Amino acid sequence: MDRPITTGQLKDKSLFQDSDGTTVPAKNICHSCSKLKIFLGALAFSFFAKGFSGSYMKSMSSQIERRFEISSSIVGIIDGSFEIGNLMVMVLVSYLGPRVHRPKVIAVGCLIMSLGAFLSVMPQFLMGRYNYERITVTVDNISTSVSACSPAASEAHPFTDATETPRAMKTLGLVRSSGMFGPTLGFLLGSFCASVWVDIGLVDIDAISINPKDTRWVGAWWLGLLICGAVNFIASLPFWFLPYSLPKEGENENLKISHLPVQDDCKVDPPAQPQLMFSEAVKDFFPALKKLFGNPVFLVYIFLTILQYNSLVGLITYETKFMEQQFNVSVARAIFLIGVILLPITILGMFLGGFLIKKFKLHITEMTKFACITFIVAYFLNLLYFTCSCEVLQVAGLTAPYSGLKHLSKNSFMASCNADCSCKLDQWDPVCGDNGITYMTACFAGCKSSTGTGKNMVFRNCSCVEGQGHGLGNSSAVLGQCQRESCTKAFPYFLALQTTCAFILALGGTPTYMIMFRSVSPDLKSFAVGIETLGGRVLGGLPAPIYFGALIDETCLKWGTKNCGGSGSCRVYDTKAFRNVYLGLIAGLRAGCCLLYIVLSVLIMKRFKPDGKEMTDIQNTKRSAIKELATANKNEILPGARTSEESEETCM
Repeated sequence: MDRPITTGQLKDKSLFQDSDGTTVPAKNICHSCSKLKIFLGALAFSFFAKGFSGSYMKSMSSQIERRFEISSSIVGIIDGSFEIGNLMVMVLVSYLGPRVHRPKVIAVGCLIMSLGAFLSVMPQFLMGRYNYERITVTVDNISTSVSACSPAASEAHPFTDATETPRAMKTLGLVRSSGMFGPTLGFLLGSFCASVWVDIGLVDIDAISINPKDTRWVGAWWLGLLICGAVNFIASLPFWFLPYSLPKEGENENLKISHLPVQDDCKVDPPAQPQLMFSEAVKDFFPALKKLFGNPVFLVYIFLTILQYNSLVGLITYETKFMEQQFNVSVARAIFLIGVILLPITILGMFLGGFLIKKFKLHITEMTKFACITFIVAYFLNLLYFTCSCEVLQVAGLTAPYSGLKHLSKNSFMASCNADCSCKLDQWDPVCGDNGITYMTACFAGCKSSTGTGKNMVFRNCSCVEGQGHGLGNSSAVLGQCQRESCTKAFPYFLALQTTCAFILALGGTPTYMIMFRSVSPDLKSFAVGIETLGGRVLGGLPAPIYFGALIDETCLKWGTKNCGGSGSCRVYDTKAFRNVYLGLIAGLRAGCCLLYIVLSVLIMKRFKPDGKEMTDIQNTKRSAIKELATANKNEILPGARTSEESEETCM
């Protein structure tokens, strides 16, 4: 029998015998070892792809709402349905993860995400061009058009396709860190797509009479989905070529020794892939579940996670709509600010929180206190949001009375100044009068003539504007809602406050997450992560967008109208009621989180005393688990590899 070759002699060898008896170059073995780095790189990119796609969909919720003329609650259902796919496999994958071919499972998940993104684009092309509601004026000559306030104008001419071009122009046609940076780029892509007209390339942009600040504006939401689909498809490719298991750090030398030349009569068989026994998996599932939920710390942590998911998902889903309605900011700009300010600050807070844990080697009781204090401080700062108030948009007959009327009557859309105009109550094409009041259409402003075309159109001789201190014939109105200057000035203070709150919350985010790992036994950590994510998404990610959207819908003052009839998306909100509902829900949910943080702190301080029996038991359990894990890891290497001890034992 040949004497075993030592690790030092290995350097002089250029050829080794593989598990099937064939000779392979040493560089191939090193190449196999590098697959671990390939796996980590591919996993990091898949995290990036998921965060990139998810954040982009969140940023496009208002665009989808307007494109298909649906309410916020329906958008919430669409948003929450993203979690349904996770529910089907989340617990199963987290529990059976060590028993299946994980790289291929990840590859299948990325492919499904890619397919879903591509399928989501189809409605854009199946439903034709987007037609936003507007009034029609009849051209009298090159620059002047007939009155918007005219029975003929409102009866003889139906709605026109706003996206049709003028007749003369119709010829135109770090693994987890990567997951954190993904949302930032997703929001930046969302900002770009929200600023591009939905039917870009098919219409004359100059003929569009609205701008991105208009509530009827729809960006190219479908364009980003194509990019998201392509990114997820690319993310799936590396995983198809990775083996079932990979060598761990420090096993490279053992891996090389396992491929040393052996005698001809020594047959080396490749390790068999573990067979998944469904009956055994089911048998162990329920005892493991019972053990987890029998842990009071973990149980309180799950309830805390559910409330945090509800507040966070509701906040993110409707944050751009809140900024738009409250502070007169375009959706594209709101998405951009979230991507370049709020998300990076959140990432910084999470990294700093993790650094503090490592730097000061915080005990679980200290981590709990730190997380509790940071959350409570952020909660009280969160209450200051209510001070960032903004006045309601002054719309004649809706939130403000017409001239000559001291009080606003309910549904008083008509007045003596426009009684003879035959205006349609279901139209919304707002104009801003010289008096600073917005009118639902130029017809409701009583405008008798107009000059210019497209975005430059100006309405003249508006009878309902004249009564506000303007001389006869000198009143006018321009397309679009009136700007609320005080709201725009308050926005920087709101953004600074929100940035501060996000940083403090993120600072305690990492310690909070570590509580779960420190409070469960090592053999249940993977399962605990699955249960925590499942609970948060089922009871947080799924219902939060729905009930947030339903309550926000209750604050709508003026609904749009679909081309086929019926209510469309909301055009004007009661901004005060919107603010109270949106911020009130978040504050209420986070108040519950504060109470649960206090309960969690008490439980952990009682259970994890430095010299207590619980800590001794946990340390003993951890040592046993580490020994078992080390034993199991000896066999978890690349297919075809065997340790030197195994080869030597087989040849005896």
